[in-house]
Amino acid sequence: MNAQLQSVDTPAFDLGQTLARMRAAHAARVPDLDQRLDDLRRLREAFKARLPEFVAAMDADFGRRSRHESMLTDGMTVLREIDHTRARLRRWMRPKRGLADWLFWPATTEIRPQPLGVVGIIAPWNYPVNLALMPLVAALAAGNHVMLKPSEHTPRTSALLKEFLGTLYPETRVAVVLGDAEVAAAFSALPFDHLFFTGSTAVGRQVMAAAAKNLTPVTLELGGKSPAIIAPDYPIETAAARIAAGKWLNAGQTCIAPDYVLLPPTKIEAFVEAMRAYVRRAYPKPAESPDYTSIASERQFQRLTAWLAEARARGASVIELGDSDPARRVLAPTLVVGAPADVRLMQEEIFGPILPLVPADSVDAAIAFVNARPRPLALYYFDHDRRRIRRVLDRTIAGGVTINDTIMHIAQSELPFGGVGPSGMGAYHGHAGFIAFSKPKPVLHQARFSSLALMRPPYGRLADRLIRFLTR
Repeated sequence: MNAQLQSVDTPAFDLGQTLARMRAAHAARVPDLDQRLDDLRRLREAFKARLPEFVAAMDADFGRRSRHESMLTDGMTVLREIDHTRARLRRWMRPKRGLADWLFWPATTEIRPQPLGVVGIIAPWNYPVNLALMPLVAALAAGNHVMLKPSEHTPRTSALLKEFLGTLYPETRVAVVLGDAEVAAAFSALPFDHLFFTGSTAVGRQVMAAAAKNLTPVTLELGGKSPAIIAPDYPIETAAARIAAGKWLNAGQTCIAPDYVLLPPTKIEAFVEAMRAYVRRAYPKPAESPDYTSIASERQFQRLTAWLAEARARGASVIELGDSDPARRVLAPTLVVGAPADVRLMQEEIFGPILPLVPADSVDAAIAFVNARPRPLALYYFDHDRRRIRRVLDRTIAGGVTINDTIMHIAQSELPFGGVGPSGMGAYHGHAGFIAFSKPKPVLHQARFSSLALMRPPYGRLADRLIRFLTR
């Protein structure tokens, strides 16, 4: 990584001027298909070439971040999204034409996807490259100019994003804004044509309130407590391995990580042992394993340890599946059994490598537990019984679902990704992202002859007969 890169805050008073220049540039020349394809091609080539720099920057920001996980979650995903978008963009941009309702024949209709203008993107710290560039790809594909505010909690990665994108695009097309919470607040208050935010539910409320003053439409990708439910007869070792893989990815610092597990009480002991065996194989010594990621900041580490201490003091059994290293902000994979419902671990999104286990006597009891709480960003259900799977899908509401695995639905380019209620609003990825940053403009083309001419004043008997026919 270039040692000279520095995170220099963008003064809040410059933001409005930057937006005005970008808006003027977009009005002067709206990006056409060729420009959009070229923008995405150059982004892909440059990002692939410099991916090792981004991996190194994230490793430095976190203290230790799995190189393989960075390559997959922040590298491969972005490259695949660009490829998917470029291969389909011409079709996505094509107006959808049709006939008007029969009463208005021979008029015709069309829906024209139109760029919104200048959009703002606020990216978080947990996947600082993926969650900055994935929405950027969608916004550029839709023909917009973009102001991007990466997280101040990953300063090296954010500074690299600013330098990297500055070499690819003029600042009137893509501008990267660096700064702290004060700059982020000023950023979210700008009169964008659309504002895209990824982060916590609490901050999402603040972003939405700031955007509402300008009637700026928002896409909010938030979080919540995403449950995993294990059916009574599902193989416990398989469920444990797949839940562990999703939970310990990025040390649990993933918005769709399984937040707690609902399982039959008779299966808890077997589940704990299966989890212990998984950690022994995957991270023999978590404090030293290059495959196990550190907690991103001291503040987050202290929050998680405080929540564990509270649960332990309230009588919960805290089961550490490896060794921790506070000096390096490494928190071992940890299970919690018997946590009271009112402790922080059970009330708020954990966002770390801690997994509470909650006994549920039946699938219906698990469904009731989930439905008594705010709607989650993701839900994971482990079962081979099709009728029970259908019942869970019908009776629960979540942003997205993976059956018999975790996390994987986010990697499907044809599936929209987004939350519902407290876990977010709107969706992106693939075509859904193109639509999120577009205005599908409806157009009616009237023909030379209009049948509606028969319904103009002065009204007479023909109009009476037509009205009787149409209102029958």
